[in-house]
Amino acid sequence: MASIHETMESLYKIGTIDKKTMHRFDDACLTPIHPLTPEEIRNIREREKVSQSVFSHYLNVTTGLISKWEQGERKPSGASLKLLLLVSKKGLAAIA
Repeated sequence: MASIHETMESLYKIGTIDKKTMHRFDDACLTPIHPLTPEEIRNIREREKVSQSVFSHYLNVTTGLISKWEQGERKPSGASLKLLLLVSKKGLAAIA
């Protein structure tokens, strides 16, 4: 996908595709954002074999917040949700 995106960027730079088409392509390439259940968050962490403390360091949040996400008391949003989805898809190595 990265090489396809690079090709599309090159086509845009030389004027073969317009800005609107490039924006649509960029949107299609982005990781879709969707809410995660507490169980999904816990499963991501356990699949990566890390404690809540270690997981919180990777995501740059508090251990208490990880606990609240996993208990359903709070829901991740914004950059935290994006990072969780990235870890879900590619593993912790993607954000290390």
